[in-house]
Amino acid sequence: MKVFLAATALLLSTIAARADEVSDTLESALAAYNEGDIQYALEELEYAKQLIAAMKTDALSAFLPAAPDGWTREVNSEMNAGLAFMGGGIGAEADYSRDGQTFSITIMADNPMIAAFAGMIGNAGMMGAKLERVGRMKYMNQDGELSGLVDNRILIQAKGAPVDVMIPVLKAIDVKALEDFGG
Repeated sequence: MKVFLAATALLLSTIAARADEVSDTLESALAAYNEGDIQYALEELEYAKQLIAAMKTDALSAFLPAAPDGWTREVNSEMNAGLAFMGGGIGAEADYSRDGQTFSITIMADNPMIAAFAGMIGNAGMMGAKLERVGRMKYMNQDGELSGLVDNRILIQAKGAPVDVMIPVLKAIDVKALEDFGG
């Protein structure tokens, strides 16, 4: 719990620092607009949008579970670049490794493709997939890749290791808090 509180304090200080930069950038955009420099105002607004997206990504990354005992975790900071090609949104991903075994957990939000997963998970049996219960959530198991939805808008996926290895890590995700995620 102390580690979680320390990580949360660090995250909040990072968000506060970025929030100041967002405010400064928005003020710069407004000043440019008032001066008639529309192009620079647009550039500043785009930069502010990127800063806000980074804040949301940091907040989403906080939901990635810590590495289990004996494992290491590496957070993938480049994950959002790929989401641009899939309709946008934000995401967080971590790779977990131990003794040559690796698996990843991905959390995505605000992506239009997530809605398609709701139907797939609801019809997992008809698609030849089975469901795995992890706490109060159900994950569709397609050949060892687990996919679950939180509040029909946030997708959690785990892949790369046997299901019995990934499930205990998935159990560590605070799904209740993730339901309230807005960034």
